[in-house]
Amino acid sequence: MAPPDAILQQERNEPNAPDATFAANAQLGQLADATPDTMSLHTKDAYRIFTGRGADAASKLPPIPGGRRFAAVLKSIWHLSANDNPYADWILIRMYEGLIAIRAHLSRVITAREEAIEILKRKGLSLAVMGSRSPKTVELGFRSPYGYATAEAIVEFDYYVRMIKTLIHKDRMSDDEGRAAIREVGRELRALFLEPIRWERHLLREELRPLSRSDFLPAADELAHQRVRAVVALFGEVPRKVFTGAQAPRHTRRRVKLSEAELRLLEQASLTAAEDMPQSDTELL
Repeated sequence: MAPPDAILQQERNEPNAPDATFAANAQLGQLADATPDTMSLHTKDAYRIFTGRGADAASKLPPIPGGRRFAAVLKSIWHLSANDNPYADWILIRMYEGLIAIRAHLSRVITAREEAIEILKRKGLSLAVMGSRSPKTVELGFRSPYGYATAEAIVEFDYYVRMIKTLIHKDRMSDDEGRAAIREVGRELRALFLEPIRWERHLLREELRPLSRSDFLPAADELAHQRVRAVVALFGEVPRKVFTGAQAPRHTRRRVKLSEAELRLLEQASLTAAEDMPQSDTELL
């Protein structure tokens, strides 16, 4: 076998070496999980937050979206961000910030409660956070980073519920205090999971799916102006920093390299419909 230096020299001398390299690269498959990703939940509260609730026609109860639906919606919007859609970027930013805010709240409360348990331990009373005798293990297999961000928030909520129920059982909190603490965070998560559904429903409609930043530029055609009027009427004016890309989602499929001239166009573009266009026009709504 030829030494490495000899092989490198041979490749330099072969005019088709780059083509061979590209062909070899093309044969490499996509990365995939070697084993399934899983999430283990100990509480019914967290499992219901993850699965949501279907509609009940008999009781006339509407469906409640859970973390699984939330992750699927964000995956769709994440894919839509590849179209250079500023509203897709905007809702991804907002939803990720919402997840981070809830996780930060959970972390603060859990840390405070763990410190209180540690104080008791120093006094001679050792308490352990309770866990399920048979936790529910769920296979994840999310197709976007936002699914895993959602799972992490739900796992933290699960531990939070375990902590609260431990404190109730061991007389560190009253029943009412504990139930209120769990209900408060559960409501925050459900409200967050509900918000992007309306965005997905409208942004993925055939009429609005082609929406991109170029629709806001002066040279855009009438259909583009209609899309702009419709999306602004639905969701309001997109923040300028999001529109120009100065503020971007943590994960986006947008792959746009702007020249200085193109960036100036975005910075100067009107984020509503052109002033000479009738503002009552809602053909796409």
